[in-house]
Amino acid sequence: MAILARINHQIATGLGDLIKLFKKGECVAISNYLDERLVLFLEANSRDDALEQMISALQQEGKLKNPKIFHDAILERERIVSTGIGLGVAIPHAKLQGYDHFFIAIGVQAKKGIEWNALDGAPVHLIFMIGGPENKQTEYLRILSHLTMAIKNEERRKKLLKTYDVKDVIAQFVGC
Repeated sequence: MAILARINHQIATGLGDLIKLFKKGECVAISNYLDERLVLFLEANSRDDALEQMISALQQEGKLKNPKIFHDAILERERIVSTGIGLGVAIPHAKLQGYDHFFIAIGVQAKKGIEWNALDGAPVHLIFMIGGPENKQTEYLRILSHLTMAIKNEERRKKLLKTYDVKDVIAQFVGC
C-alpha cells in the first residue's frame, strides 16, 4: 500500500495544513464524490481498455473538459509508477488545471482480473479513477487517504466484487 505509506509519511513529517485537517477530525465522505452513473461493471481485456471505458463514461457525464488531456495525464501517471496499489485495486488519477471539484469513477471487474503491473503482482479487480483540480492538494490527499483506508477492508472488497447493483457499490462507501 505504497500510496497509504506516502500519505502517512507526509502526515508524520509535518504538512501543516494536512495535519490540522486530520487533527480537527474533518472527514472526507468518499460517497460525496461518487455518482451512480460513474459506477461501471467492466469486462475489460487490458488496463488500457479499462481506462478507456472509464474515461468514456466520465466524458459522457460531462466530468471532463478535455478527455484526451485527461487520458494522457492518466497514462503519464501510470508510466511513472503503476497505480495498481495491491489487494486487487488500482487508483489511476490525474489532477489538472481548470477543474473545480474532484470526482471518482469506480470500475468493477469481478470475473477475470486485469494485468496492471500492480505493486503486489496481483491482477486488478477494482479501479477507482480520481480526477480533479491540481491546486487542491490537501483535499486530494484526504480523498486518497480515506479511499485507501476504506478499500483495505477485505469484507468491503469482497462485497464490491459480488454485487452488480450500482446502489450497493455506493452504499459500501457511505460513512467512509
